[in-house]
Amino acid sequence: MIKKIFTYLACLLPWFVTSIIPLNYKYYDTINKPFFAPPKIFYPIAWTIMYILISITIYTIVRNYKFKDIKTSYKITLLINYIFNQSFTLLFFGLNNPFLGFVACLGTFLSSLFLYEETSLLNSKISKLLYPYIILLVFATVLSLSIYLLNI
Repeated sequence: MIKKIFTYLACLLPWFVTSIIPLNYKYYDTINKPFFAPPKIFYPIAWTIMYILISITIYTIVRNYKFKDIKTSYKITLLINYIFNQSFTLLFFGLNNPFLGFVACLGTFLSSLFLYEETSLLNSKISKLLYPYIILLVFATVLSLSIYLLNI
């Protein structure tokens, strides 16, 4: 049981890495936002739920396959998605750059589509847990583009 908990936490905790980096989160208050921008409390709640869902899919794949038997394309896609996902916070809040934030957001969205496909090839049932992630990323990409365009 302890091994399962440790394995799950190993799948979950990396998604929160950038949240522990001290960045200028007040930057968000200073920029122009579209009318559909949600309140700030939305973000930590929504992303925590997404990270839990993503980590459940990863945990399920890791538990059902030996690491060497997991397709390389899945591993690469997951890594690319992770890098884009984590880079948004660093680029948008760290560099105060809405354009690079949009690029990271778009990359996260596009790689999430590939991640869904790769996950569904390994476990079609568990891949459905990525639907909310993809939906949130559609919204986040539109929001990010809108923020960029309003702050040129």
